[in-house]
Amino acid sequence: MTVLTILEVPDSGLRAIAAPVETVDDTVRTLVADMTETMYAAHGIGLAATQVGIERRVVVIDLQSEEDEQGKPVRDPHAYINPELLSVSDEVARYNEGCLSIPEQYAEVERPARCRVRWLDLDGQTHEEDLDGLLSTCMQHEIDHLDGILFIDHISRLKRDMLMKKLTKMRRNG
Repeated sequence: MTVLTILEVPDSGLRAIAAPVETVDDTVRTLVADMTETMYAAHGIGLAATQVGIERRVVVIDLQSEEDEQGKPVRDPHAYINPELLSVSDEVARYNEGCLSIPEQYAEVERPARCRVRWLDLDGQTHEEDLDGLLSTCMQHEIDHLDGILFIDHISRLKRDMLMKKLTKMRRNG
């Protein structure tokens, strides 16, 4: 497995709209393995292919919500190929979101509390599931990436400008 380079704002690749995966084959499975390794190396819980410069509709997520006896997160990664939102709830939830492409910056984002999603697994089988909580938020965040949307697009211009100034200052100070 290879740790891939994660694109960071303002890289224009983050605004690319990903194309559907035509066939789930070994190339896609290798991409998923590399993306998963990259996500873990960056201490993330989700990663979209567009974040590593690959314009395909592939997402990996591992909320790592459980811990083992030593208190280390239990890894349970999932791949979502061609994920699509089928429906979202009217009820909203707020979550303090971050993003591997906007390092160390967070903002409260309001999204639908629940969503229904359809995707292909690594064997090309179709799945459909209702998601809620952090998994719903994360899935919506990653699908946004596949559509060239960043979490900062969901916050006010003032908050976005402040966040970007903080990021610039952090980069300048090394």
